[in-house]
Amino acid sequence: MTTSPPPIRLLLADDEHLIRGALAALLSLENDLLVVAEAASGPEALAMARAHAPDVAVLDLQMPGADGVKVATSLRTELPGCRVLIVTGHGRPGHLKRALAAGVRGFVPKTVSAQRLAEIIRTVHAGNRYIDPELAADAISAGDSPLTAREAEVLELATDGAPVTEIAERAALSPGTVRNYLSSAVTKLGADNRHAAVRLARERGWV
Repeated sequence: MTTSPPPIRLLLADDEHLIRGALAALLSLENDLLVVAEAASGPEALAMARAHAPDVAVLDLQMPGADGVKVATSLRTELPGCRVLIVTGHGRPGHLKRALAAGVRGFVPKTVSAQRLAEIIRTVHAGNRYIDPELAADAISAGDSPLTAREAEVLELATDGAPVTEIAERAALSPGTVRNYLSSAVTKLGADNRHAAVRLARERGWV
């Protein structure tokens, strides 16, 4: 008598409770999938992953506290056996490239059906990669970000309009260094000012 393999253990992380709950209910209808934990933020997703050691973490890209890529980066170190699949409503080119660099195995839009998502989860769990073809094509055509990692970090800290002194404190840099990074980013992006640079970088998924 052959026994069926254990179900694929899932962590679902999305700050929209209704979407997360609906997804959990639909995926639970699949005999080989088991939702073992849910989370509403990046830090909570990490805590749940540490507590439950899921086989696959299905993460929303945009979450409070830490986005899906940052969570994936931490999981890659802490739980290398956990595959990460990112689901996003904002499939900008730079996001995909950051996700791949973080070791993410799947990247799909939120428009995907639950049945198709279940198939992709199985693909990712088996050690394969699945990237939505349209998102992949957009990423290729957009080119690479001209920003250095430090410039992107400082620009990201400037997204809420924080003053230079606050950005400097959060980035552990001097105000003068922050101004230099912001000036360089503005120049590279051909923007009129740092607010326009932030908008451009976000549109392209570079921060």
